[in-house]
Order: sequence, then structure tokens, then C-alpha cells
Amino acid sequence: MALVPIGVAGADEPQASQEGIAFFETHVRPVLVEHCYACHSEEAPRIRGGLVLDSKLGWEVGGDLGPSVVPGDPENSLLIEAVRYEDVLLKMPPEGKLSDQEIARLVEWVEMGAPDPRVGDGARPSEASKAKAWEDPEEVDLWSFQPMSDPEVPGVSDASWPKSDLDRFILSELEARGLSPAPPADRRTLIRRATFDLTGLPPTPEEVAAFLADESPEAFERVVERLLASPAYGERWGRHWLDVARYADSNGSDENVAHGNAWRYRDYVVEAFNEDRPYDRFVVEQLAGDLLPKSDDPEEAHRQVIATGFLSLGPKVLAEPDQQKMEMDIIDEQLDTLGRTFLGLTIGCARCHDHKFDPISTADYYALAGIFKSTRTMDSFKTVAQWHEHEIPTPEDLVRKAEHDQKVAEAEKAIREATETANARLIAEGGEGFELPEKPESLYPDETKEELKGLQEALKAIKEAAPELPTAMGVTEGEAVTDLAIHIRGSHLTLGEVVPRRVPTALTRFETPEFNESSSGRLELARWIADEEHPLTARVMVNRIWRWHFGNGIVASTDNFGVLGDEPTHGPLLDWLAHRFVEDGWSIKAMHRRIMGSQTYQMSSDPNPMATAIDPENRFLWRMPIRRLEAEAIRDALLALGGRLDREVGGSLLTVENRGYFFNHTSKDLTNYDSNRRSLYLPIVRNHLYDVFQLFDASDASVAVGDRQSTTVAPQALFLMNSDLVLQAASDLATDLLGQTDRSDAERITLLYERAYARPPSDEETARALAAIDRLAEAWESDGSTMNEDALRRESWTALCQVILAANEFMYIR
Repeated sequence: MALVPIGVAGADEPQASQEGIAFFETHVRPVLVEHCYACHSEEAPRIRGGLVLDSKLGWEVGGDLGPSVVPGDPENSLLIEAVRYEDVLLKMPPEGKLSDQEIARLVEWVEMGAPDPRVGDGARPSEASKAKAWEDPEEVDLWSFQPMSDPEVPGVSDASWPKSDLDRFILSELEARGLSPAPPADRRTLIRRATFDLTGLPPTPEEVAAFLADESPEAFERVVERLLASPAYGERWGRHWLDVARYADSNGSDENVAHGNAWRYRDYVVEAFNEDRPYDRFVVEQLAGDLLPKSDDPEEAHRQVIATGFLSLGPKVLAEPDQQKMEMDIIDEQLDTLGRTFLGLTIGCARCHDHKFDPISTADYYALAGIFKSTRTMDSFKTVAQWHEHEIPTPEDLVRKAEHDQKVAEAEKAIREATETANARLIAEGGEGFELPEKPESLYPDETKEELKGLQEALKAIKEAAPELPTAMGVTEGEAVTDLAIHIRGSHLTLGEVVPRRVPTALTRFETPEFNESSSGRLELARWIADEEHPLTARVMVNRIWRWHFGNGIVASTDNFGVLGDEPTHGPLLDWLAHRFVEDGWSIKAMHRRIMGSQTYQMSSDPNPMATAIDPENRFLWRMPIRRLEAEAIRDALLALGGRLDREVGGSLLTVENRGYFFNHTSKDLTNYDSNRRSLYLPIVRNHLYDVFQLFDASDASVAVGDRQSTTVAPQALFLMNSDLVLQAASDLATDLLGQTDRSDAERITLLYERAYARPPSDEETARALAAIDRLAEAWESDGSTMNEDALRRESWTALCQVILAANEFMYIR
């Protein structure tokens, strides 16, 4: 219970009776031990909020701001307020509310006068001892905060198995546990695995045949290079990144208005992956692209500001009446996303109190928050608040704008000259001593009034026809550079000490940036994160790449490298890969080549009972994990097999204008998913996600998600049986197969299997499929169907195609 107690000291408690002591020992101490001591005891690695609860004097003295219990008065005891979850910012324990019975016992204990037989000093720790863990980074022993090593490649007993040094790291762990790797995957399995991995689409029969015909040692390497060069690669891996960037086309939270230009950030990400933009550059551009030297190439200059959409895309409560709270909530969301995405840290946990587990203090949090307080994310905080957008005109746009501005200037000049002429005429006609009235228009002759009216209407029409310059969501520098005060319990209404902008103390083992008074510090922060010596950045990204290939990261908790995150299964391999990542110029494509060229990646997924008994979760990779396709890949594969997939790259499918209202949970619903474009391009509407995406575990666009779940629930089977998407794909596939009149039915079935599974059917499968077609036609006829022979045949083939598409073999990658 990471309390930051506030309150007033109560009266002296009554002397504890034996009954009170028994009550404490039976009902109170067990709750404190189970839920509080981890953070609020003298034995805790880091005492949170200065509060200790393992002695009587501890709660009497209290934490940073005073006593936590007022004996006899539960309503004024902060401990009781915290466990009741009455304060929106103070809810303890943070991992979940106590049971009603446990809360009632604590209330009763305080009402009894808080009897407590424990002894011990329990005093508030000194400021020096509290800060020790944060002020000396050398004392932080968390593995992920240690400098990256470059471990030696381990030796192995079976020297014939590894293809690369990567394989030696894997094999050494297997051999240490008495495990052996699975045999290599067959070539059809391998090309299907690689094609879905790198493009999110199934391989065509022609691509499979070409790979099978290439008997050279470099055959698979050529497949990988072809896939990496495909525009579909950036769409596939861009989608992975958009999960952690919490990409969405609406703000969610309240108004749910359209992020009408968010698609530009999405397309920037796709392009960055296709170009293999170095990851360190990719990081810097998203955090501070607007602060980089402006490129002479207009397109590159635009990409730099579009990239900062990363900081602007988060969910926002645009109708929040407390504008200061809204701003701090937006900053909190930015910090939380930055931490999870690039560093694998839950920085946002330190908004209200020192992080309960990780070496991140509240002071660290507000030191970083000052950087984003000095950054302009919103143009207005007034309801409905408006986010900032950059103008990104092309040279052609600027020419059109200049031409339009010239037309406006000429129209205004014509009005001005007509007015001056009319005024001069009035003065001449008025004679000596005449003065123009404040509004001389009323004295103009009718023909002059008509002339001016026409000129003004023409000016209005010209202005209304102004060319709209393209814009992109993003951030820029704020009006003032600000160091923030610590917000006590996360509230901007209760301020503590001002903290200069800096990076977290526990991460200062290598050179740290200097923050000056002339800029927000975003660029310095971005370059610090992208530094090759940073202990987290390369590790976190390499782990993401590994997870997206194998279904599990070397660190399973891809977004959390903190104390509560998982330990790496292959720690030396993670560091070795991270070093190679940096050495290769932060090239993500080079990391693909390294991973996919390994024997580890090319293993089969065949089960092994002995290995299963030793390592049932396959944590040490004795075989290739079997993975279900993600929602987007399922939909795209269905469209591709049905011949309907529109491969156009980029652009927007929104039907709502920028900042327009998308969806309001009642009568208004302007979402539209009726498109054959790749799933990447369908709108992501917060609080109203496309039902196919929801069904197959698409990420929550409100938070950074680097590890999608893969559930198995009954509605997924019902979808495959009844959805229009699957039925249409089956119908299109059947029509195409039947249209190939030079093929026999057996040959059509072979082609069906090759398209869906990248393999031919067995003789038994062919026989069963042929028999099924006949039985289906007979069944419809016996039910009194009036379809003619051709229609019956088409329906039978459609049903067969649906069965093939609904099977696990289509949905899973081996």
C-alpha cells in the first residue's frame, strides 16, 4: 500500500486491552503483512511514501505528510480512506481493493483505538535513506538497468546443428536441460511461415513452386529478401508497431471525434519499415522530429513532423472542464506510452507516488513530465479541446495558396478602390467643411451600393474556395519552458518541490543530457533514449522483433522490463542480439535476416513427448511455436484467397471529416468497414472497434500493447461458419476454381489446398473432398432444392471451400 499519508494527529489512544491485542493479531496484522509490508516495512527494498506499517510508531508518525491513522476516528484516517478507494487518486493496495470484510476489520480496529502491541522504532526514514536507491544508479540491481554485455558465443556439444551464433545460444540452453531441437521444417511449411511473418499474407502456389524448384543453399535467403522488398512488409510490420504506438482514428474517451489526419502517421510508419529507417532515427523522429534540422527535401521535412503524431495519438477527454487536469492527463498518457514503447518501463505508475516496484521515483516522473509540459500538444483546452496539427503543404499546394492569396488581395483592392472613389465623390459633392460619417455607405448612390455588394460577394466566394492545406497531427514546442513541481498524490491542486527536467536517476550510468532553458528537452531526451549505450532501448526493440517472429519474447512481458516483468529466458542471447542490432546500424531488416536465417527459426513445430515433459511451455524453444494468425492477417488472407484484396498502399478510408463526430454510443454511428483494402487501412475507432478485430484479439488502441493475446472462444467458430466475409471468400474461391475449365475436380482440390495451406492434399483428403461435393449436391436435391445442376455444383464447391478456410490449418502458422 504505497500511501502518501495526509491527515492530522489524533488524540492519544486508549491503552490496548488483551481483547484489542487479540483482534489486532487475528484480523489486522495478517492484512498488513499480506498487502502492505512489501512496500511499507523496514525490510522493504524501497519504503514507499516514507510510511512503515510494521510497527506502531510507524503509523503514528506516518509518511511524508503525517499520520496515517487517527485512533478512534476511521473517517479521518487516511489508511481507511485509501483502502475504501474513496479518493480517485489514492487507492491502496494498487493491485486491487481489499475485500469488504478486510476493510470492515480495519475500520473496527481504528474505532477500537487502533490497539497495536508491536514495538520497534518505526519512525519515518530519513530523506537520505529514502533517496539512496534513486541517487546511486550503481546500487540498482535490476538486470535490465545494467549496461549491455557482449557475451561470448557459448560452446555446444552438437556442433553440426547450429547455422549461426544465434543457434549456439539456443542450443546451449537446450543441452543444459537435456533437450534436443526439433528437426527442420519442410520447405512448404517454411515458406508459408516466412510469408505470413513478413507480409501477413499467404504465399501463392507460384511462389511456393519457385522456392521448391530452387535447390541452391541460398534459396530461403532469396525468399526472405523478396519478402523484405515487398510493400506488404511495411504494412505487416507497421501494424505491429501501431499496436505499441496505440494508433487510432478517433480520440475515444468522451467525444470520440475523428483523428482525420492520423493516417499520415500510420503511412509514415509503413514507409519507415519498408525503407528500413534505422531504429535510432525512428525513435528520435517520433519524439522530436519537429526539432531536427529541417530537411531541404519537402517530403522528408514533412515526415519529420508527421512522425511526432506518436505523441499526439493517445486517447483524450476533450470535454474535461478542468483544463489543468486535462493537460496533466495528456502528459501522463504520453509518458506512460513512451516508457512502455521504447524502454519497457511503467513510468506512469510514479505519477502519484514512488513506483511501487521499479527504481522510478515521483521526482523522476515530474522531471520527465516537465519536458512534455514544455511541449505543445493541444492548441486549445476549451471544450471541445483541439489537438495541434502541422501544416504540410507540397510545393503545388503552396503555388495554389499563393494564387488564391493573390485573388483575395486583388478582390480586397477592388473593394478598397471602389470605396475610396465613392468617398472622394461624397467629399467633392459635400463642399467645404463636409466630413465623412463613420459609416458613409448609407450615402452612396444605389449603383455604387450594388457595385460594392457584388465585389464583397465575390470576395466571400473567393475566400470560401480557399485551398485547404494538408495537415498532420503532431506536437511542437510550447510557449514556455517549464520545470514542474511534484504533484502530491498526482493532483495539480497540491504541489510540492519543483523538479528540474532530467532523466530518471537510476538510468544515469552512461552520459545523460543537459536540458537548457531555451527548449523543451524533447530532442535531448529522444537522443538519450536512442543512444547505443542505453541499457533498455536496443534490448526492448530486439525483444519485440523476436516476439513478433516466435509468438513470445525472450522477455515474455514485452512492455515491462521492470521488477514485475518476466526474467529473460535467454539473457545472454538478448544482449548479443542487441549488440548486433546496434552494430548493424539499428537495421530491423538485418535483424530479420539474422533471426530467419537461423536453424532456430527454421525448426519444425513437431511435438516431442520427452521435451514436452521437461519444458511444456516451450520456453527454451526446442521447437517452433505454433501461432494463430492475428485478426488483420485472417481478414487479409480471406480477401486474398477470394481474389478481392485491394493492394493499394496508403491513404485514408475515413468518411468523417477531421474532428468530426464518429460515434456516440446511441444514434450516431459513422463507422464504415466496407472495403477490400488491407486491414491496416480500416479505421480504428476507439470504443467501437470493428467486430472482426474484437473477435480475434486485436489490441486495445488506448494503451501500448506489444503482446497480443490469442484466445479460443466459441464465437470465433461461429464467425467462420456464418460471417459474410468468410462466405464471400469461399464463394469467390469456388467461382475461380470452377472457372478453370482445363482442370479436373481432383486438380481443383489440389489447387485449393495449395492456396489455403501451401501444400497439396493427401490422396485421402482428395477422395474425401470429392465425396463431400457429391454428398452435398445430393443433400440439396433431397431437400427439394430448385437449383439447376450448375448452381448445385457451385454451392457444393463453396461449402467445401468454407470448410477448408474454417480449419485450424488455415488459421494457424506452424
